[in-house]
Amino acid sequence: MRSEGSRSPAGGERLVVEPPGVVVDLEAFPCPEPDRDPLAGPIERAFSAMDALEAGAVANPDEGRRVGHYWLRDPDRAPSPEIASAIRRTREEVERFGREVRRGAIRPPEGGRFRRIVHIGIGGSALGPQLVADALPGAPGAPEIEFLDNTDPDGFARLAARLEGHWAEVLAVVVSKSGGTPETRNGLEEIAARLSEAGCSPPGHLVAVTGEGSPLARRARDEGWLGVFPMWEWVGGRTSVTSAVGLLPMALTGRDIDGFLRGAREMDERTRRHDPVGNPAARLARAWYEAGEGRGRRDMVVIPYRDRLVLLARYLQQLVMESLGKRHDLDGREVRQGLTVYGNKGSTDQHAYVQQLRDGLDNYFATLIGVIGDEAPGAREVEPGVDAGDYLLGFLLGTRRALLEDGRRVLAIVLPSLDARRLGGLIALYERAVGLYASLVRVNAYNQPGVEAGKKAAAGILDLQRRLLETLSAERGAARSAAEWASRVGMPEMAFEAGWVLERLAATGRGGVAREGPFGVPEARYLAR
Repeated sequence: MRSEGSRSPAGGERLVVEPPGVVVDLEAFPCPEPDRDPLAGPIERAFSAMDALEAGAVANPDEGRRVGHYWLRDPDRAPSPEIASAIRRTREEVERFGREVRRGAIRPPEGGRFRRIVHIGIGGSALGPQLVADALPGAPGAPEIEFLDNTDPDGFARLAARLEGHWAEVLAVVVSKSGGTPETRNGLEEIAARLSEAGCSPPGHLVAVTGEGSPLARRARDEGWLGVFPMWEWVGGRTSVTSAVGLLPMALTGRDIDGFLRGAREMDERTRRHDPVGNPAARLARAWYEAGEGRGRRDMVVIPYRDRLVLLARYLQQLVMESLGKRHDLDGREVRQGLTVYGNKGSTDQHAYVQQLRDGLDNYFATLIGVIGDEAPGAREVEPGVDAGDYLLGFLLGTRRALLEDGRRVLAIVLPSLDARRLGGLIALYERAVGLYASLVRVNAYNQPGVEAGKKAAAGILDLQRRLLETLSAERGAARSAAEWASRVGMPEMAFEAGWVLERLAATGRGGVAREGPFGVPEARYLAR
């Protein structure tokens, strides 16, 4: 494996990581001489922290757990033979299950074959598999995959419309580490109900990826689902794509698991080295630090110039923002760190917000991601000697040049092709960069207390709704403002939330609620009929 540093044609630096075949252009972020580098010490400490993490140190003290997604693509690095064996065994079982579904050995209890996969999950339990499914082709004749990644009744209905007449061919993969994720539970109940209505036996159409002993695991075994695959406590959702979370949908649809894991492993090997100049993940972390002045003061704009990477910005939003958006540093001091990510795709963004990137606020740094070859064969010339893909590369290079000429901060990552190996390498590159950057700004990349706070707040809203429904049922004929109803249920501090809960009950015809007054007006009264 080699990583070569060279000068780009425009005078900047370029790292070539081969294999898996990734080029990182760093013209806007040259690396200082080691003896004059203010980040030399922090970067070396970041390398050491990553060494400890990979060796099995507790990386998430909030939950007392290790972080082991790097072991998933190289089980020999796992801290115990038991973990290494579990990783290998799970991969074998995932691949066997996928093969048997594809060839029809595992089939619906009603007969026929599974031809449609519904992946039910949210956040890291869905974003990685969605990115892989959109970026990589499945095997010819393999089942098609759909995703249910919200608790939106409209989303349920739209998916049901697409599956109308095909429910007997549906295999649903239900992914929840805790086994109690409300959005995933709701999606499961919807799919199970639809299967029953279609005359199917739901357990024969369901498989789970979940934590050992979770409520979902117990339900799957009690009901006799087709399978239960592990989601270990040392794998976080946002880094779970190389676990059964990502590998099971790949196996079911015939995508290249070997290449994907190989590319991630190769990138891990390169980014593991204590080389602040030639380690591409360290260089990315340094660039983010310099662009944001160590405080995330500039946003990360991700623009991939390939339709099959349109979901990359969404994937990186969770990986980067959930990992780095932290109130406290490692010493418990309030620091309010973070790094905002947004993006769509090139060349669409040429006609959306590149105008602002070029001429507007200097509040971002851009990452342009290009793929040189492997587009669909038979591209037609749109001008003599020029096809549509030539234009796509031209827009990438032109945007890069225009932004650099205006003094903007621009990174470019270029792949020779978009295959499983390169995609695995790209994901692993960002995983490592996030971990190194977190060490530079001294936050824990592997906990998420803010997410848990939001879940608790949502549970409080649902408790408010239950109390309102009970009181409305007991007090038919009463008409009160939202604040008055909130007081009646003993939650006067939630008058604002009560108003919107009552609006929804009125809009959906539940609880016998009728609004007296215009929609959304605080002075409106709500009648219990």
